[in-house]
Amino acid sequence: VQLQASGGGLVETGGSLRLSCAASGSTFSSYSLGWFRQAPGKEREFVTAVSWSGGSTYYADSVKGRFTISRDNAKNTVYLQMNSLKSEDTAVYYCAALDSGYSSSTYYYRPNAYRYWGQGTQVTVSS
Repeated sequence: VQLQASGGGLVETGGSLRLSCAASGSTFSSYSLGWFRQAPGKEREFVTAVSWSGGSTYYADSVKGRFTISRDNAKNTVYLQMNSLKSEDTAVYYCAALDSGYSSSTYYYRPNAYRYWGQGTQVTVSS
């Protein structure tokens, strides 16, 4: 699976952005997908994930109630709607596909459990 993230940009505090991650490959619908982010000087951190069916979603506490993950398997695309953005949301955002060998939800939060990664898209929130 190859992943291509897009939709990043510069937005003011309180604004919104929607990131997209388009995937190639016919097996897209079989992968659980996640978004991670990495700010300068910090480790990559979990943001949100969605199960292969779209029936289960997971969020970091820092984004609950503000971010929404969704997927459209017909379009081979996963989305991240980000509302009420804060300066601390500034980072490079990456989409990733979970290794199919991991079925437990505990793995959704671990970067090392993801097998395929997109190239990242920069999100900058200005105050």
